[in-house]
Amino acid sequence: MAQQTISTLPKDSKRNDDSAQNVVHPSGKFLYDSDRGHDSIAVFAIDATKGTLTPIAMFARQGKTPHNFEIDATGPYLLAASQESKNIVAFRSDQKTLRLASSGQVVEVGMPVCVGFVVVE
Repeated sequence: MAQQTISTLPKDSKRNDDSAQNVVHPSGKFLYDSDRGHDSIAVFAIDATKGTLTPIAMFARQGKTPHNFEIDATGPYLLAASQESKNIVAFRSDQKTLRLASSGQVVEVGMPVCVGFVVVE
């Protein structure tokens, strides 16, 4: 039985798009979800006691047809790959509110469908 059903789209949206990926922030306090069609990333606060989500914000992906995104292990950066716009956009997240802002860094590539961080020691 579902405990909660929550949309990744704005309340006034009449779209029926697909959620592309969910990623929990390294702090465990926030969930990020990307949506294909709406081309956005929604951020939710996680209530660990109740096991529920509360919408915090929604951000444009700055790309079309999002496939994959990843948050670095320390938390301040998020890379978002968008297949149809053929780019990867780097975002910075505020470490208190986890709101995203473009870093201004965009890499044009073939048709990205997956991104990740590599730890180099």
